[in-house]
Amino acid sequence: MPRKFDMEKFVDALREITTESPVSREDLTRAANTLGMKYAPASIVKDENRHTGDRGMFLVPELDNDLIVDDDSDTDSDTVAATPAPAASAAALIAKSGQTVPDHESLIPHKISDYVPFGNFRPVQQIIRSQLFFPVFMTGLSGNGKTTMIDQVCARLKRELFRVNITIETDEDDLLGGFRLVNGETVWQDGPVIQAMKRGGVLLLDEVDLASHKIMCLQPVLEGKGIYLKKIGERVEPAAGFTVLATANTKGIGNDDGQFVGTNVLNEAFLDRFPVTLEQDYPAASTEVKIITKRMTTLGKVNEHFAKTLVSWASTIRKAYREGASEYIVTTRRLLNIAEAYSIFGDKKKAINMSITRFPQETQDAWLSAYEKLDDGMDNTETKTTDGFVPPNGSCASTASKYKGSRITDFGEIKKSDKYIFAVDYDHRQVAKSVGAIFDGDYWTISSEKIIAEMCENGYIVTDHR
Repeated sequence: MPRKFDMEKFVDALREITTESPVSREDLTRAANTLGMKYAPASIVKDENRHTGDRGMFLVPELDNDLIVDDDSDTDSDTVAATPAPAASAAALIAKSGQTVPDHESLIPHKISDYVPFGNFRPVQQIIRSQLFFPVFMTGLSGNGKTTMIDQVCARLKRELFRVNITIETDEDDLLGGFRLVNGETVWQDGPVIQAMKRGGVLLLDEVDLASHKIMCLQPVLEGKGIYLKKIGERVEPAAGFTVLATANTKGIGNDDGQFVGTNVLNEAFLDRFPVTLEQDYPAASTEVKIITKRMTTLGKVNEHFAKTLVSWASTIRKAYREGASEYIVTTRRLLNIAEAYSIFGDKKKAINMSITRFPQETQDAWLSAYEKLDDGMDNTETKTTDGFVPPNGSCASTASKYKGSRITDFGEIKKSDKYIFAVDYDHRQVAKSVGAIFDGDYWTISSEKIIAEMCENGYIVTDHR
C-alpha cells in the first residue's frame, strides 16, 4: 500500500534546497529523493493551478505560508508569551519593580503585512522558536534587512523584542540599569538587558560593532548565566526563552575603507561568546523584485517593470562595489525608498534622483546613466509634463480636434506638422506603437484624430508636452 504523501514534510525538505516559489521540477525531484521518493510529487506537477506557464516551473506557495509562524492563539508549543502581570499604573510599576517598561506593556513587534522572508529568516526563526539560549552574531552590509528580519521573526513567533541601538557611548548604566529620579525619589530602574532576562525576551544588540570596551559588562549575560547587579546587590537569572542576537556591518574586526565609520574592533573574548555567526547578503534578484513589488502594492502604485529594472540596476552597482569599481552601494532599503518616492511623485527619474542625491555628484551621474541604459522607457516624458496640456476627461475627441495643428500659448506648443503630439507612460508604449504612433526621441506623434481620441478615453495618454 503506497504511503500517504506528507506535504508539510516535503515542504520542509524543499526548503533545504530553495525558499523561493516557483520551483523547478529538478528541485522538486531532489527534495523528493531525500524523502525516499523517486519522482517529484504528482500532487504538485499534475496540478494545473501550480503551473506557471514556464516549462518545468511550478508554484509552491507553501514555501511562504509555512515559513512564517502566524498563529493568533495566545500560546502554543512554539511560542513563549510575555509574562502576565497584574494591572497597575506605569509609574507605580516603575517605582515598585524598577522596570523601565511596565510589565503589562507588550514589546512584541507589529507584523509588517508586505514583509517577504529571505536569507537567514528560517535559521533565526528556528533558533528563537527553540527557546534555547543561543546567541547569534549577524553580519552584513547595510540596508539588507538584518534588523527587520529579527523584528519580523519575533512578530510572527509572538516574542518580546528588546532592541538596544549600540553606540560608542553605550555603557553598563544604559544596558543593565541604574538609579533614576522618579516622582522626586531616586529609584533603581532595570536596563533593557535585565528586562529581557527577567521576561524571557529576545535581546537585540543592534549595530554592536559601534560599541566600546564598555560592552564587556555583558560577558556573563552572553554565557547564559545570571548576572550580579552590584549597585543594588541583586542577582538576576535569565527566564526561559531569553536569548541574544547582535547585528553588525562588520565581523567585529573594524573597517579600514571608511565605509562604516565608527565601527570598532571588538574584544575576541566577547565575540567568542557567540556560538554562531550568520552572514546576511542582499536578497536574490527574484526575491528582491517581490519585496519591491509588494511594497508598491501596499503604496498603491505598482510598476513591475520599474521594480525589475531597479533590481537589475542595484545588482550592477553591487557587482561594481565588490570589484572595487564603486565606493558606494545601492541597498535594498534604498530601493524601497525609491519605490516610496515613486508612489508620491509618479516619476521614475525624480524618484531615483531624490534617493541618490546624498552621494557625490559623479556617483549620481554614473548611477543614473547605468539605470537609463537598462530602462528604454526612461525618456523625457516623465520630466517635461509640468506645463504640458492635459486633455480633460470625457472630452478627448473634441480636445483632439480643437488643438490639432494649433498653438496653445498657456500650455506650450503642441504643433508638429499636422499631427498630434502626446505622451504615454512606459507601460503603454506598446499600445502607442500598435496604433501607428511614432517616437522620434522627443515626441510621440500620430495623425489620426479618431485613434488619439480613443487612446485618451482609455487613459493611455499622459500629457502633451513641448
